[in-house]
Amino acid sequence: MIVDFHTHIMPEWVRDDREHYVAIDAGFATLYSDPKATLSTAEDLLASMDESSIDVSVILNIGWTTHEMCVRTNDYLLEAASRHPDRLIAFCAIQPASPDEASQEVERCAASGARGIGELRPDIQGFSLTDSALLYPVVEAAISQHMILLTHVSEPVGHRYPGKGTITPEQAYALAGLFPQVTLVCAHWGGGLPFYHLMPEVRETLNNVYFDTAATQYLYDPRIFSIVDDLAGPTRILFGSDYPLIRQKRAVDHAAGAIMKPETRDMVMAGNAVRLLSLEEKAA
Repeated sequence: MIVDFHTHIMPEWVRDDREHYVAIDAGFATLYSDPKATLSTAEDLLASMDESSIDVSVILNIGWTTHEMCVRTNDYLLEAASRHPDRLIAFCAIQPASPDEASQEVERCAASGARGIGELRPDIQGFSLTDSALLYPVVEAAISQHMILLTHVSEPVGHRYPGKGTITPEQAYALAGLFPQVTLVCAHWGGGLPFYHLMPEVRETLNNVYFDTAATQYLYDPRIFSIVDDLAGPTRILFGSDYPLIRQKRAVDHAAGAIMKPETRDMVMAGNAVRLLSLEEKAA
């Protein structure tokens, strides 16, 4: 079994009118202003999954700057997941800068089958991961609905690239410390946050934090898999492709070649996600 914990899809009405949404939304523009940046629908993703022998994909939204666009695109993800409940799992977007509406959207999406919130982009959406007063009602809603929180995190050093942003590891670390009860997934290896597992107090704070492998090929030497396995443990790593930025088959082949231990491979490619998402219970 293979679970891809980090994919993105868009409604056809967004893909067909890209320039309009680039003009009105900074979050969308950051990722998709380049006409070469691929926009994929649910049907495109399902075809990719078949090609790549991927059983389940988590479909993430993006950091829209308005509550309205969060809701409209969430509806598309929720509908896609409802049509393919054994293959697609929806994570929905919120705008925490509108906390009352965001909390209501968490509850609405949970009632419609969403399993998480993400991908948060505080640098684009105009809030901070360290703003406990602002985030409290949203995170409490997520905890009460047993929702996973997934945030973009990027490296504080290294090359620039579209969408890198300014959400660096210390911000995700602060969020984990502020809300230790929430299950937190830090995208893109947490921008290097698992390297600090060597510090006992950091390891304790990150007790409920996981790291997805999205866009590994653009960011790290393949040894990242074995290094984070040694530092944070194999139970903390979630395979993610970042489709359609990276083809799922390419990401699967890369991870399979980089992970040497069969038991680690099983956990990273599926086991950890199965546990977090209660897929065994769902299948039963």
